[in-house]
This record gives sequence, structure tokens and C-alpha cells, in this order.
Amino acid sequence: MAKPRVLFVCHTGAISGAELVLVDLVQPWAGESALLFENGPLAPALAAKGLKVTVSRWGQGLTQVRRDSSILKVIPLVGRLFGIVLETIAAARRHDVVYANSQKAFVLSALAVSVARRPLIWHLHDIISSVHFGAMQRRVQVTLANLFASRVVVPSKACADAFIAEGGKQPLVVVVPNGLDIAPEALSPAQIRQQLQLPEGPLVGVFSRLAAWKGQHVVLQALARTPGVSCIIAGDAMFGEQAYAAKLNQMVIDLDLGDRVHFLGRRSDVPRLMRAVDAVVHPSIDPEPFGRTLVEAMLAGVPVIATDAGAASDILQAGRAGTLVPPGDADALAAAIINIMSKPPELAAQLNYAEARAKSHYGAAQMLRAIAGVIDDASGARA
Repeated sequence: MAKPRVLFVCHTGAISGAELVLVDLVQPWAGESALLFENGPLAPALAAKGLKVTVSRWGQGLTQVRRDSSILKVIPLVGRLFGIVLETIAAARRHDVVYANSQKAFVLSALAVSVARRPLIWHLHDIISSVHFGAMQRRVQVTLANLFASRVVVPSKACADAFIAEGGKQPLVVVVPNGLDIAPEALSPAQIRQQLQLPEGPLVGVFSRLAAWKGQHVVLQALARTPGVSCIIAGDAMFGEQAYAAKLNQMVIDLDLGDRVHFLGRRSDVPRLMRAVDAVVHPSIDPEPFGRTLVEAMLAGVPVIATDAGAASDILQAGRAGTLVPPGDADALAAAIINIMSKPPELAAQLNYAEARAKSHYGAAQMLRAIAGVIDDASGARA
């Protein structure tokens, strides 16, 4: 039986966590197609995986519509949105399954498949709640999912529970944890630090885009309580979050951390950077739908400190595979950093367990098999 023809749809050309997952999961689908609403680094990344990438002629300006935007911001873009729907309809008719990788992609794809009559998979990478989405957005997303989605793929039970709590149909949901592999590293942490010109001495790392809910400000507050510990922050502001990045830089000045905090910007060598630090801090103050950096750190054999919110507790198995602290608690985070730096006797066993858990639960092969199964199932459900 021939593999289903799949159209992958994404609203952005930028690469963040959800787009990294997309780049990984399309590996078995070389020769298939991707429709991006906007151009950017994602286009060549998908093309390198063998996909035929098309960028919408109507997508320019969509980034100004954010999760918390009012309907007034959407009205001027109605013509462009309609143009994208028409493009998606035409592309969908040449494929067996439409795979939407974001909220915006899903909403417009849902309208498209209502005409094109193709099964639609929504890969939901977020926790649908009032923290991130307005009431109208939540209602629209869930209603369209219940009407038009053949499957809703989520990376964690936290995502599934939130979708169902908002009225989503439970039978639609398939939990597929994000999967990834990290190539072996020949250099020692000391050699990597020297090669990348990273600080000497106790060093923690934070690896995510700069956004208030990601909690980098809490890390800075904790560093003010942990003299002698330096920090690298890899990531950049995206989606209109430049004001938060400016706030972080001002905090570094106000807290007198200029010689200990190093902003590295967006990096393509995160796994190598992780291997060079003494601990990876995942400080989100709101529930995380997954936490790719947690798994990356576990595979790298590096201690993890994460806030106990969203999927982190599942990934770290309630603290067995890492250290959990309350969200937004700089004192607790500082205490956890100090403890890790003291190299407690139980740390070696925790690291071994964390690496084994990451390989057995969050490998790329497991994700690819599961996604292929979801696509095969959906293709048999064509309306």
C-alpha cells in the first residue's frame, strides 16, 4: 500500500521549538510538500529534508497577529487570510492528508479541508489555556478541531488535559512525545568551553527563546543569590518579544551581573553548549507543553533544574531524573543551583537514569513511528 501523500502546513518561516519538531518528524516524507505562510529559515531546513516547499504569496504581515491579539487586528488581514485558504485548498486537493503544525496553520487548514475534503491532523504544541490564549481564540480552535480534525497530536498529557478541559473531544487526541537524538561529542566539557570561549568556573545554561513566560528573569534573580556562578543564555526574542529582551539586559545591569551573564543569541550548537555547562536551567513560569531542552540535557548527561509546571514533571519523572522547583521562585532556584554545584553523591545515579529515560521514552525513532501511524490512520478517515 502506497504511503499517503502529506501536505505539511506551518504559519511561520522562523524556527522555534515547534518548528524543530516539524523538521525532525518530516524525515520519512521526502518528496512530499510543505506550505509556509511566511518565508524564513524553516523553508531551507525543510527543503534539506527533501520536501517541496512553497511560501504563500499572501502571508506577509501575519506575524503581527499574536495569540493575544483582538479581532480588530485580524480584520485588516481578512483578504490575505482568504488568499491563504484558497492556496491551501488547491494544495490539499493534491494530497491525501493535511498536517497543520501550529494554531494559525490549523485554523486556516480547517477552513480549507472543509472544502477540499481531506483529513486534517493538528499537531498542537501548546497548552490551550487563558494564560496564552483569549477566550474567543480557545473557542475557535477547539470548535474547529471537533468539527474538522481527524486527529490532534499533542506532546504531553498536560497538553491533552488542557485541550479536553476546553471542550475538545477526547477520542481525537493522540499523545506523541517529541523525540530527538544527539550525536556523540568527542570533546570534553573543558575543551568545549575553551573552543567556544565560555566562562570558567561554575556555569549554568538557559536554552529557549527570550519570552516573559520562559522565565529568564527568574534565573537572573537567582544568580544574584548565587555568587560565583556564571550563566549563558542561548536564544533570542521572537514574535514581538523584544521589550522583554531589553528588560533582561537592564536587569543584568541593575543586579550587577554583567561579568557573569552572557547572552549568546540564537545558536545552532545547543547540544554542544549544553555539554559545556554544569547544569541546564528550564525556568518557565507557566506550564510547558513539553520541554525539548530537558530531553536534550538528559541525553547530554547534564543535570537539569526545571520548574514543576506542565510536562516537566512527567519528563523528569517527578524529580527522579532532575530537580524540580516551584515556578517563579528565585530562592528555590538558587538553592537548587547551589546543590548541583556541590556535586551531591546521588547526582551520578540521577544522570545515568535521566539519560536512559531520555533514550527509551523520547528518541526520534519512537516519534517517527508514532507520527507515521497517526498519518496512516488519518488517511483512512478521508471524509
